[in-house]
Amino acid sequence: MSATVLVLNGPNLNRLGTREPDVYGTTTFADLAQLCSEVAAGCGLVADVRQTNDEAELIGWLHEAADGGTSVVLNPAAFTHYSYAVRDACAMLTAPLIEVHLSNPSAREEFRHTSVVSAVATGTIAGFGIDSYRMAIEQVARLVGT
Repeated sequence: MSATVLVLNGPNLNRLGTREPDVYGTTTFADLAQLCSEVAAGCGLVADVRQTNDEAELIGWLHEAADGGTSVVLNPAAFTHYSYAVRDACAMLTAPLIEVHLSNPSAREEFRHTSVVSAVATGTIAGFGIDSYRMAIEQVARLVGT
């Protein structure tokens, strides 16, 4: 049985493909989910790709990962910059946590320059569009030894 990686996505990522395509590209969320599943399968993992606009739901998924010792690839989206609740849930994880961003937050507006999640993440990959997810899943596979 393959190990699972939760690929969790925060607010507005369900709008990929139509939301600011000059920043986030034209790939849809469905396309992103398919890519994550394919990359994970190629690495001996199973990707469980989820998206929510609800902070409480995201925290619940992080608790699920903490309880199950499950690796997480997380794009916290806007929660990156201010959600100490998401950060605290991330701090409970014992398996690898890779923070991902499609764009490079440090090259954008000042308020995006701070991540409250980065300090508790195993690593952060940002600025490579959907390839950020590919790299994150590949790193999870390396870290868990698949």
